[in-house]
Amino acid sequence: MSDIRFDLGSLHTAYAAGLPVSAMIDAVFERIAQAADPGIFIHLAGRADLLEQAVALGPFDPMTKPLWGIPFAVKDNIDVAAMPTTAACAEYAYTPQKDATVVARLKAAGALVIGKTNLDQFATGLVGVRSPYPIPKNAFDPKLVPGGSSSGSAVATARGIVSFALGTDTAGSGRIPAGLNNIVGLKPTVGALSSAGVVPACRTLDCISIFALTVDDAYTVFRVAAAKDEADPYSRAIAAPPLAARPPVLTVGVPAQADLKFFGDDAMQAAFAAALSMLKRLGCKLVEIPFGDFYATANLLYEGAWVAERYAAIRDFMDTNEAAMHPVTRQIIGGARQLSAADAFKGLYALQADKAKLASVIASVDLICVPTAPTHYTVDAVLADPIVTNSRLGTYTNFVNLLDMCGIAVPTGTRGDGLPMSVTLLGIRGQDALAASLARDLHAQSGLSLGATGWPLPGQSSPTRPADDGTIELVVVGAHLSGMPLNAQLRGLGAQFSRSTRTTAAYRLYALAGQSVPKPGLVRVARDGMCIDVEVWRLDPDAFGRFVAAIPAPLGVGTIELEDGGAAKGFLAETAGLADASDISAYGGWRSFVRRGKNIVDRREL
Repeated sequence: MSDIRFDLGSLHTAYAAGLPVSAMIDAVFERIAQAADPGIFIHLAGRADLLEQAVALGPFDPMTKPLWGIPFAVKDNIDVAAMPTTAACAEYAYTPQKDATVVARLKAAGALVIGKTNLDQFATGLVGVRSPYPIPKNAFDPKLVPGGSSSGSAVATARGIVSFALGTDTAGSGRIPAGLNNIVGLKPTVGALSSAGVVPACRTLDCISIFALTVDDAYTVFRVAAAKDEADPYSRAIAAPPLAARPPVLTVGVPAQADLKFFGDDAMQAAFAAALSMLKRLGCKLVEIPFGDFYATANLLYEGAWVAERYAAIRDFMDTNEAAMHPVTRQIIGGARQLSAADAFKGLYALQADKAKLASVIASVDLICVPTAPTHYTVDAVLADPIVTNSRLGTYTNFVNLLDMCGIAVPTGTRGDGLPMSVTLLGIRGQDALAASLARDLHAQSGLSLGATGWPLPGQSSPTRPADDGTIELVVVGAHLSGMPLNAQLRGLGAQFSRSTRTTAAYRLYALAGQSVPKPGLVRVARDGMCIDVEVWRLDPDAFGRFVAAIPAPLGVGTIELEDGGAAKGFLAETAGLADASDISAYGGWRSFVRRGKNIVDRREL
């Protein structure tokens, strides 16, 4: 049974070939026994109960239930009906009558809850050792911390005990454990996944996160779980489009060399440099950005307002049961008793000032890439200095939710000493799909096996054209291409990249004269046409209408025939607007012309 792969595609392929769900359940318990790690789970479902749930699923039907028969684990600060919720504090425990909203959505999609996983108590920590239960063992080296606070969820996923697991992320708890255990950690835009049924840490910042073996699996789970929920006042309607191909050119911000922090870990620094080289090979343009204000924002998380928010979440319990709490957790949250309302407002004002300073920096790039963690720490080192080591692990994570960004931690290789290396891709609110699309390519290039299982990374399926979801395809040919000056106009309207392709051989391309922003004109011709490189983006009808209404002459919108057999609306130029224009069709597309051929045209005329 132990040879059954648990990535979603492999497990569903096995089910389609006749594998009974009982065999999967046997494999789960076999792997739990092999792990010999009592720190992973706080509560386990019974085998008989899981079999009963499996029977209730009915025949294998991945279309109706996209997570049919998929085993998952749930961090023990998220409610699962009839399973105790402890938040890693036995005295706090209660047994909920209903599932957290996200758990309910995943169950409805056919997934099976294996059990509740260990965590840093009350989700306060990034190390994974602040628990009265045994410390989960790092999947690669038991002397190292597993990362937290979602320690058990990450280890269960990395060991292949489950296909995916839920964590929570306020300061990095859905990313640090992923990075330290060679798995994917998707931290969505705050509010994309409902927090109803979650024991809060900081309600204004908390979000449920997803650990998985691959980016595709994490994103599949995200799409199933994402929905606005009236039961959560912080829930938001955040788009979760199908994971398609990324734009071929992305500008990725990286911390300025002088601002990087690895705390003496040369192996991590070298591995991060190697990851940046991978981004370059993928065609990304790397831009160094100053990081001092990001660090200043990160420091706010354990000051004033947000420590007080942690205290507010468990105040009634803490004031009557303080002795039951882990000593480090008690020290951190208890510090809020010395804070005033004025201190909280001081923190809020500081955050607003940092947001204002960083807005233009964040907007200047498509994504930001940072190390997931600056170093690996041993359990002994963390126990000896619990506050400083924890703070350092959050160097590149603490600011993210404060700045309303999404992120995904993805393995990129191994360090010189063989330990896992991971980076996190960060985007503005709602750019979860863009970050995941680049993360998928990074993971594929790494050549790594999945977690600590030894299973090879599944072959990446070719991006397919999304099913009809009510959006309208738009063909762009020039300044609105990814990486070009006007692409931000498309992104600002919520456009999603679909694919790169070419026109049929019925067009010619001209560099237009007299344009404030250099741009070309595509013209359909009766003969001597050529195939021209284009991109296809998708917009909802309202956004499409607003975009088209703003197109200036001599450009207009017409139907463009594509080499891949389709046709879509796109930019076409009026022939009357070609006066003084230069025919650049021989370059095959605007991007090639800008890169290699613009010297033939007087740029002052463009």
